[in-house]
Amino acid sequence: MTSGEAVNATGNSKFLGWIERTGNKLPDPVFLFLYLVAGLILLSVFAAALNWSAVHPTEIDPETGTQKVIAATSLLSAENIRKLWVEMPKTFTGFHPLGYVLVVMLGAGVAEKSGLFGAAMRAGVANAPKYLLTPIVALVAMMGNLAADAAYVVLIPLAGVIYAAAGRHPIAGIAAAFAGVSGGFSANLFPGQLDALLFGITQSAANTVFPDWQANIAGNWYFIVGMTFVFLPVIWYVTDKIIEPRLGTYRAVGAQAVSAGITTDRQNDNELSDSEISQPLSPDQRKGLRHAGLATLGVVALWLFMTLGPDTPLIDETATPEAQLTPFYQSLVAGFMVLFLLAGWAFGRATGIIKNHRDLVSMMSQSMGDMAYFLVLAFAISHFVAMFGWSNLGLITAVHGADGLKALALPAPILLMLVVIFTAALNLFVGSASAKWALLAPVLVPMLMLLGVSAEMTTASYRVGDGATNIITPLMVYFPLILVFCQRWVKDFGIGSLAATMIPYSVGLLLVGMALVGIWVAVEIPLGPSAPVFLESL
Repeated sequence: MTSGEAVNATGNSKFLGWIERTGNKLPDPVFLFLYLVAGLILLSVFAAALNWSAVHPTEIDPETGTQKVIAATSLLSAENIRKLWVEMPKTFTGFHPLGYVLVVMLGAGVAEKSGLFGAAMRAGVANAPKYLLTPIVALVAMMGNLAADAAYVVLIPLAGVIYAAAGRHPIAGIAAAFAGVSGGFSANLFPGQLDALLFGITQSAANTVFPDWQANIAGNWYFIVGMTFVFLPVIWYVTDKIIEPRLGTYRAVGAQAVSAGITTDRQNDNELSDSEISQPLSPDQRKGLRHAGLATLGVVALWLFMTLGPDTPLIDETATPEAQLTPFYQSLVAGFMVLFLLAGWAFGRATGIIKNHRDLVSMMSQSMGDMAYFLVLAFAISHFVAMFGWSNLGLITAVHGADGLKALALPAPILLMLVVIFTAALNLFVGSASAKWALLAPVLVPMLMLLGVSAEMTTASYRVGDGATNIITPLMVYFPLILVFCQRWVKDFGIGSLAATMIPYSVGLLLVGMALVGIWVAVEIPLGPSAPVFLESL
């Protein structure tokens, strides 16, 4: 495709147009959960009137010595109404993801606002050899998930500039970066804020059946590393063998040529102009990256010392062997906060962006300001999750659902691949990863735990489906921005063009992700430290 030509994708445009119209009818996720709460109240009244119940799989009734029977409870009962109003602050502040995410973001916000994330991504792809350009862009894009918004507004347009400079089609670069950042949303070499968010929700769901189960932020560490290495060749192959040949030779024409001397209007406060994106790193930025690297090594050394040094504060030597490292795993939330904070501070000091401690505090404050919408959403989600538990409907559904699945006798790999497919389909209409998981986890997690599948494995399966279709739905919050990036290079590049470009990535990532889930379960590879595929005991 030459400059100025758009991909002919009428069928795809009609299909995505239907998705867009349907999805746009959904309310904002905050109100979606408020409506769900209203529906849950009515359902609980109906269920209580019909005496819905289930036998609890683990609790014993002390009076009878038999397994406890759990009955549906109306949310309009005096006890539940009192609990709603009296415990509202506790319900909100006790929502597990809230503390996890806010703690990590105190540090990640400094790393982003000081420019560390953006500079690190630019350094990662700037001097890549032409033949290795795609895998390097894809790897940096998947690692860029740690940077959240910065990966979208810095790396994706930067990939277009670098591809054009290398004599390759810039849309191919944008597509490869978009596939890595958004399609490989959970793939990474390290856990981060997404792990804290998802496992907080997982813990709330798991505790309805297994109250002693504790979330481990590293519970999917090995799995997301595996995702990184299997997604990388998919993005490489699709970009170089399917997308770029289809795009053809790019010829810059007039205003469509983006160079270091041309700027465009910013779409938001975080977006960089093309001149800023294409500029090489300054000496101060390179110095800042070195200082940030040293700070990172210092934090790693500190955690190793607290784990292996005198008194071993992060090892519980009084616990059973398999539980001795629990304090270390639970400390990783704070560890990533400290790592991002010190690395961002070191970078900012070297570049002059952080001049004193007040600048540092200001960045931390701004990062909390950026979480305002999440706080509102968390308030709605926390009450939906809590009230779902009060009604006992989640537990009853999980028990009966587990019995039904057990009767079907589906192999665990098939069962979990169905979770991937269902999540991928739902993702076309509900884009928020946390909102979808808050909706699905209260049923999926305990239900599969009752079948012997660990909460970590269910969470991992969800993550595969959640990322695969991010890149083909216009309802994804950054989809319009990516379209703008493409239109800088090809003026008439439309929504159908972008969808048609990204569908091969989506299909490839979904199929490979499902295969990864199936193999992981069949071989029973641990998902992370102390995170098996199957529960050792029920």
